[in-house]
Amino acid sequence: MAKKVLILSSSPRRNGNSDTLCDEFMHGAQEAGNQVEKIFLKDKHINYCTGCSVCSMYNKPCPQKDDANEVVEKMITSDVIVMATPVYFYTMSAQMKTLIDRCCARYLEIKNKEFYFIVAAAEESVPMMERTIDGFRGFLDCLETPKECGVIYGVGAWKAGEINDKPAMKEAYEMGKGI
Repeated sequence: MAKKVLILSSSPRRNGNSDTLCDEFMHGAQEAGNQVEKIFLKDKHINYCTGCSVCSMYNKPCPQKDDANEVVEKMITSDVIVMATPVYFYTMSAQMKTLIDRCCARYLEIKNKEFYFIVAAAEESVPMMERTIDGFRGFLDCLETPKECGVIYGVGAWKAGEINDKPAMKEAYEMGKGI
């Protein structure tokens, strides 16, 4: 049965290494017959959470008028969520963290989802990437019955395009195809 797949690319550069891995994942998922949408977060206007507590204390929608609610709504209605980030100082990009923080108003509705994580870094060590993945896992710890299904470690790629010759490209395609 086809699934609704949402890919969240938080690279600040289109066709950067993590974004390229997203495209490979997307191609595999589409070839497997899934409905896939990729959101390039840089194209969205998503403000920081202000900590106003309107959502948490008063159970009301976030009062900010930006694109966060649109993206969170798509997360809620998807079956599969792919979260991709370049790794900066061993953690996720500010674009991804800002989106995660803005899930506060509706995170309890993001339930029963399959999650995949994609990271790209100049660092060669996969174990060093676990700090970034732990940030994603912290988000999942707050959700109801999430299922972590896979991680793609795009290591050893600094400049845009350096990921193209790395094993992560094939892994991304195959992981997408396996949905």
